Amino acid sequence: MLTASETKKAGKLPVREGEGKWTAKELTAVRTRLSAEIEELASEISAARSQAAEGSDAGEGAGDDQADAGAKTYEREHELALTNNSRDLLEQNERAIARIDSGTYGVCENCHKAIGKARLQAFPRATLCVTCKQKEERR
Repeated sequence: MLTASETKKAGKLPVREGEGKWTAKELTAVRTRLSAEIEELASEISAARSQAAEGSDAGEGAGDDQADAGAKTYEREHELALTNNSRDLLEQNERAIARIDSGTYGVCENCHKAIGKARLQAFPRATLCVTCKQKEERR
């Protein structure tokens, strides 16, 4: 739940022309969503660590032919890629909450204009406005 100072902060967050100011309820919903995703991602990362520790037992793969060894290597690399993706998302969510706390949530990191409340409600980890994101993707 937001405190009185956080409620004031919500109304001061930038919005695009034509959008209403952030309300405490809207900002709480975004924070709750980010926090829930953080918990879920932390759980996934922890489970992946446990699974990796179990899979690294000595003797695993003994007697495997090349195809089995290759399949296990591919699977392990795939799991590592998924875990790294989860870590990246976790960091992005934590960073979004830090931006909410600092009062900079909703400011484009490139052009320093408002990202837009609608965009942030749809994608709360956004750090770029639509225009800057499109430019980045064209590169």
